Amino acid sequence: MPTSVMWFRTDLRLHDQPALRTAIEHGPDGVVPLLVLDDRYWGPGASTRQAYLVRLLHEFDDRIGGLHIVHGDPVSEVLRVARQVEADTVHVSADYTPMGAERDTDVEAALAEHDIRLVRTGSPYAVAPGRVTKDDGTGYRVFTPFFRAWQQHGWRQPAPPADDVPWLRPGGRTHRIPEAAVPDGMTLPPHGERAALERWQEFLADDVADYDSARDLPGPDRTSRMSVHLKWGTIHPRTMLADLAPLRSDGAAAYARELAFREFYADVLHQRPDSAFGYYNRTFEHMEYDQPGDDLEAWKTGRTGIPIVDAGMRQLLGEGWMHNRVRMIVASFLVKDLHLEWQHGAKHFLDLLVDADIASNQHGWQWVAGSGTDASPYFRIFNPMTQGKKFDPEGEYVRRWVPELADVPSKHVHTPWELAEPPADYPAPLVDHAEERAESLRRYEAIRPAR
Repeated sequence: MPTSVMWFRTDLRLHDQPALRTAIEHGPDGVVPLLVLDDRYWGPGASTRQAYLVRLLHEFDDRIGGLHIVHGDPVSEVLRVARQVEADTVHVSADYTPMGAERDTDVEAALAEHDIRLVRTGSPYAVAPGRVTKDDGTGYRVFTPFFRAWQQHGWRQPAPPADDVPWLRPGGRTHRIPEAAVPDGMTLPPHGERAALERWQEFLADDVADYDSARDLPGPDRTSRMSVHLKWGTIHPRTMLADLAPLRSDGAAAYARELAFREFYADVLHQRPDSAFGYYNRTFEHMEYDQPGDDLEAWKTGRTGIPIVDAGMRQLLGEGWMHNRVRMIVASFLVKDLHLEWQHGAKHFLDLLVDADIASNQHGWQWVAGSGTDASPYFRIFNPMTQGKKFDPEGEYVRRWVPELADVPSKHVHTPWELAEPPADYPAPLVDHAEERAESLRRYEAIRPAR
């Protein structure tokens, strides 16, 4: 009887897992639950994600009775395990990130030399990148028409859960799950498939109906917190879309639109892999930028003297997560008040966000910087004080993360320097927003095409 290999990556779940179901069909005599520890993903940086992944791996390892863990280059290690168990197929969820797609192509070629197939079934998306195109076959650069086409394309219903899997653990060398310390002062979110499904049901019951109006308010924070579970594949977006489909609230529609935004950015990165770290709109390569120094460190540590910015950066340090509205505010401050290139901020987010998704993170930053697809016009510069007063009017969010301002009246919680006696332990503003806004516009005008 044949065996197969299920190569797990960021898809550690048993529900709506079509790749695993296909692996069972091809390997009725046994499925090897393979995990490859690839040094490219375990180097310096990304400490938050590594710490979270270690806990997630322990949870999944316990749940299925043991992963078969190997360490090394996936090209050689996947082939070695497949040959060891005499499998003729290795199964994966398709990876569309630039690095992941290149790795899978290399593994596929190595397997093919030994008449073993790499079978891609499903992906982390309801609609895989590259499926939604314009009439001429090219991809979309603007979200709204992409969203319409994405809805028209549709997606399959969730796959049934994979029960009674005939797991097979080959002998030979196996490795322990590595250790990874949680960054000092940080509390990681719940992990694992059960946690994902429970949180999703809580959100559906309590908050989705008002999501359209409540999502921008960081104080009460009635967002779903599902981004981390989507990042690590402990829930599939089809599961979520199936649950949203019968709902008729504006909140449910707004949430489905946010899921589509995740897929739009994945599609954009699939079209333009270079935009992961380079400018999508290369005109912005020629803008004048400042060199990072103490100002970048002040931003990273939440000591800019701008309360809503500091609250967001301290939330990142405390939770490995940040409210989405605040992500836009702190990003705009870095790029347009401090005049630093977006890559500096994007890298810091990739290092600390537990939900850091390469497509959403990089293109979210490019949206703010004005250099991405569907970009915010460069002249739309967030005023952090105005944003704070609008979306955190009583200062609930600021006081939670900036205790130095706990006793400041709501009228001045976003502008404490206006007080006759500002808090002595809170820094003065790093910059004057009005002056830096004018400077940003000056730099933008210098690269604008002649009209």
